[in-house]
Amino acid sequence: MFMLYHFQRSRQLTTTEIVKVFGFGLRMDLAFTGYICAPIFLLVLLNVFFDRFPLRSLATGYTAVLIFLLTFLAVADMELYKYWGFRMDITPLQYLQSPEEMKASSASSPIIMLLLLFLAVAFFNLFIFRKFFAHLFDFVIHRKSRLPAAAMAGLLLALLFIPIRGGIQKIPLNHSDVYFSEKTFANHAALNLPWNLVHSILNRNSTKNPFQYYPAGEAARLTKSLYADLSDTTTTILNAPRPNVIIIIMESLTAKLIGSVGGEPGVTPNLDSIASDGLVFTNVYAAGDRSEKGQTGILSGYPNQAITSIIKTPKKTQELPSLNEVLLKAGYTTQYTYGGELEFANIKSYLLNTGYKNLTGKYDFPESERTTSWGVHDEYLFRKFQSELNEMKQPFFATAFTLSSHEPFDVPMQQKFIGSDDSTLFKNSVFYTDSTIGDFIRKIKKEAWWQNTLVILVADHGHPIPGYDRNDLPRKFHIPLIFTGGALAKKGRIDATGSQTDIATTLLAQLGIKENPFHFSRNLLDTTQNHFAFYSFNDGFGFITDSSAVTFDNAANRVLYHTSPLDTTALKFGKAYMQASYQDFIDR
Repeated sequence: MFMLYHFQRSRQLTTTEIVKVFGFGLRMDLAFTGYICAPIFLLVLLNVFFDRFPLRSLATGYTAVLIFLLTFLAVADMELYKYWGFRMDITPLQYLQSPEEMKASSASSPIIMLLLLFLAVAFFNLFIFRKFFAHLFDFVIHRKSRLPAAAMAGLLLALLFIPIRGGIQKIPLNHSDVYFSEKTFANHAALNLPWNLVHSILNRNSTKNPFQYYPAGEAARLTKSLYADLSDTTTTILNAPRPNVIIIIMESLTAKLIGSVGGEPGVTPNLDSIASDGLVFTNVYAAGDRSEKGQTGILSGYPNQAITSIIKTPKKTQELPSLNEVLLKAGYTTQYTYGGELEFANIKSYLLNTGYKNLTGKYDFPESERTTSWGVHDEYLFRKFQSELNEMKQPFFATAFTLSSHEPFDVPMQQKFIGSDDSTLFKNSVFYTDSTIGDFIRKIKKEAWWQNTLVILVADHGHPIPGYDRNDLPRKFHIPLIFTGGALAKKGRIDATGSQTDIATTLLAQLGIKENPFHFSRNLLDTTQNHFAFYSFNDGFGFITDSSAVTFDNAANRVLYHTSPLDTTALKFGKAYMQASYQDFIDR
């Protein structure tokens, strides 16, 4: 089902590779089959000791529940893979506490078709079970046949240890046993979905670092060397010592659609105009691939975790540094404004844990303005945001987070680009958000406080479209970073490689604030600093320098992508960074 649903990707595999998908995946299929058989064999054993034991009813009910549950997961996974680029694990389940946002995210999916597929597959399997297999439980229900059936069940229960473990080898089954190809899709297709999901759930709170490339001390030393405290040659870009600071976090605004950073021209004319009259960083990358990961990357200068997200663990976010806390101590008033539900993906708990007291969310807007499935469109967001800024005591630090360029791309404007495919709809939504940002900047330029204000525009993450980029590719993580405002004294382009995690240290250096708790953040305007960007995707990482790029899959234990020739030094530092940053996450 998975390979047929993604036929365009499957057709890129050779016949041999397709056969290997099933061959290499078989061990994991057998392992999960072993897990779900175990309760049945236990029921057969219990049948020996109890009269009138409802074996057939329990076994049939158990099987029916499994059929519907696993079919639902399989169908959901097929659609999610288009956007996430990896098989379902615990990540999507972490959004169950925000059903409205989940509904909004899925609005662009073919829901009716998926529902019909789910029902057809589930009822077909239920029919096959009831027609050909359910009667097989009858032979153990009668007393005379109970004992041999129980003996067989006991033996099979013991033997299940072998497929569950993946064989009799020393090391239990893991992802690497399934990964066989240089083509990521082939490896993902071979994965057993429920095995992968259960494995992710069971290991979500593990205190063991899964990224052990080097001795712990060596990984920490290599990572620290990337932030070597060299002589500071920071370029001053401000004409005011303590200006107001506005950060606009732009939903999904990939650099692929922004002409000023090398993307398609004509989609973001306002951002391109702002960049031409401001300071634009052309080679900046998101730390991760989800909105909540972008929040911690930008506001806490903290790298992302490849198999989880620190924002999901409030007791850990309490320990994170934040721009909000540092600037509060420096005498700033602060504000965070979003047009959606702040509870989504645990963002609200993170904001409260890092000292935000003034929060604006979806329900602070009039009901008449909540016209999108996510909340309010960006034009209403910026209108309210401007009124809030006018009420704030200076100097202020204020953050706005847009949402209109999120799926389902239902923006309130006449189409600029004609088409109904996802790429065209996304492009129109980016054009709309760009227009609202341009309108907002033009309006606040008229405010008295504009001349003492620095505005930072940055995306929370990139996007697979246009192009449906593979999940690990640098192009997917490339994002815009633009400085503007009346307090900006220096304009131009900076082409050095950097990350959204570097915004925190870069800003503090310009404000002359010596306190810097952001150990994974460097100053983009210090010419003596190392130029690099690290990002993580599902169970892997990318490491980019000014001259090279490499991505690595931890499950397959191999390089996925690299510029030619392979930069082994970049790979070494990427592994060390992955290990050291995840250990920091564990230790918090």
